[in-house]
Amino acid sequence: MSVVETKKLTKAYGTHKALDDFSVTIQENTITGLIGRNGAGKTTLLKILSGFWRGTSGGVKVFDKNPFNDLTVATNSIFIDDRLSFPTSITIGDILQEANRFYPNWDIRLAERLFDYFSFHPDATHNSLSKGKKSTFNMIIGLASHCPLTMFDEPTTGMDAAVRKDFYRALLKDYIAHPRTIILSSHHLEEVEDLLEDVLLIKDGKKHLHVSIDELKEYAVGLTGKSALVEQWVHDKEVLYSERIGPDNSYIVIKNNVETTKAARLGIEVSSVSSSDVCVYLTNKTTGGIDDVFNTPSSI
Repeated sequence: MSVVETKKLTKAYGTHKALDDFSVTIQENTITGLIGRNGAGKTTLLKILSGFWRGTSGGVKVFDKNPFNDLTVATNSIFIDDRLSFPTSITIGDILQEANRFYPNWDIRLAERLFDYFSFHPDATHNSLSKGKKSTFNMIIGLASHCPLTMFDEPTTGMDAAVRKDFYRALLKDYIAHPRTIILSSHHLEEVEDLLEDVLLIKDGKKHLHVSIDELKEYAVGLTGKSALVEQWVHDKEVLYSERIGPDNSYIVIKNNVETTKAARLGIEVSSVSSSDVCVYLTNKTTGGIDDVFNTPSSI
């Protein structure tokens, strides 16, 4: 069963399209990583799925309903980001209790245990918390809601490394105990890939790739060797990234749909490419790296 479905969804601001002809289906009880660079359209997509914003054109369904201002979608989904705020007139302890009145699947025991584990004081207010503590508290709300659709947009902003690890471990353990559809937005795939079943890669408002994490891990291979030899071997292949290593050698990443044993027999070193690097290469403006900025003569 699909929980999210968009068809040719577009969100435009004047001539700029934050989402451009975006079509995707996300199945229930999966953890999908929404990956892309800053400004790629990740937050725009999540805000539309949450019912906060309308699309300019195209279709969007969440639980088979248009999510905009829909009460069913609102009570069965939650959107957590670093700008989430709560009334200053109530304490964070009261917020945990009030959430029980809105979210049908609210797990007060989980909320209280996480609250104690991360050393929150029940009389504090949300706006008095540090940035990292706000993100941690927001994470508790997202996990304990047990919403059938749970969306986290860069949820670890401000958290230190230890808290980030605790958050990801808590998310995975709670998902195993209470499966639901989770969309986890990040531009740091290396931090979250062990949690994911699917990866949805966005570039310039368009769906660039939607595959399982296992497929992504096998998506590309790296080739290292004498520049003339490597460049000749890849001339008719799909090159994702290339760089010179010293005066005579090159490292080139290609899509993994070729027989690489032939390359190895020619003396070209074949290596795996991390999922994180694949996403970086796929969303680069060019196939080169930052060194090209310094190696290319200026035209100014």
